[in-house]
Amino acid sequence: MNRSASQLERLTFFSDAVFAIAITLLIIEVHVPHLSGTDDAAFWQALRELQPSFMGFMLSFLVIGALWVAHHRVFGMLENYNPKFVWPNMLLLMVVAFMPFATAFMASNPLARVPELFYSGALLTAGLLQRWLFSMVLRPEYVHADVPAEDIIATRWRAWGLPTATALSLIAAWFAPGYNNFLLIGIPFLVRLFASLGRRRAQRVQAVASGA
Repeated sequence: MNRSASQLERLTFFSDAVFAIAITLLIIEVHVPHLSGTDDAAFWQALRELQPSFMGFMLSFLVIGALWVAHHRVFGMLENYNPKFVWPNMLLLMVVAFMPFATAFMASNPLARVPELFYSGALLTAGLLQRWLFSMVLRPEYVHADVPAEDIIATRWRAWGLPTATALSLIAAWFAPGYNNFLLIGIPFLVRLFASLGRRRAQRVQAVASGA
């Protein structure tokens, strides 16, 4: 293994570890209820009171999972390393590591405007940082030679899915705090939409180039 591949592998392994820790810490913020009695109704009530925490856990688990899947896909396309990758990647990981707190803050204050704005803002920041990172690493000199240019362009475009959904959620949080999180369900659809648009753009460019 050459030095470039070794450095790229180290960066990828470190990133995977941070994603894994952050996604695990989400459930630690969901505290187990401790009741003095054994009454079934009391336990069911305690679980109902934890519903916002459960929803926050599932939502953030899926979003952080989507961030990791995208990161995994993109870094799997790379062949060469540049030290310039480190700090954009570190900034992304910093926000990912911060997500358990943002999730707990939001889930502990359901339907409150400021916690929802704070949570959506953290997600938007993560999405924009990831888009910046991907725009830096997805360049011909770093990508495997056998990766089609069409796939590279589509991957760049699909990185706009998360920022778009979280920006909409951030705006909606001002008017309908709590309910704005339903917009995050649209992340997979927006990702596919942007990927499709990017792929079509790449095909048009290739068609023009072939015609020329």
